[in-house]
Amino acid sequence: MPSFKAHLRDESHTTALGVSLARALLPGMSIHLHGDLGAGKTALTRALIHAAGHHGHVKSPTYTLAEPYQVSVDGQPATIIHYDLYRMGSPEEFLDAGFREDFDGQNICIVEWPEKAFPVLPPPDLRVNLTVAGEGRDVELQGSSALGSSCLQRLHFPAIL
Repeated sequence: MPSFKAHLRDESHTTALGVSLARALLPGMSIHLHGDLGAGKTALTRALIHAAGHHGHVKSPTYTLAEPYQVSVDGQPATIIHYDLYRMGSPEEFLDAGFREDFDGQNICIVEWPEKAFPVLPPPDLRVNLTVAGEGRDVELQGSSALGSSCLQRLHFPAIL
């Protein structure tokens, strides 16, 4: 499966990647974000959601676990649901909350801390690994399905950052 790697020197580069990802999104995608606290998962997601057309505040769903946003993908209305599973105690909580039903092939589901819902969380189309590297971040995107591969093929991230 295809992959993409980059070094993000600062938050403006994380924002630029979020904008580029928003332009490459496809309906029904599931994106899993991996990285330690402070690695930039929420910053990336916030930039992506704003670039997809949401004009209001994008808050981290740390306590609500999920926040939906109405956006536009390829000129069509779409829903992005941002999950932060950090405070989840067990995978059963994911099922009990009914979140699995959101992965319906239409919604775009972005999941921070996906390991908290393993093994009941549907598999990702795109894995995003963020690691702190000095003042910046290293990022690797891995397509793990045909949808994820298509997203990476559509991704146009500025080469000079």
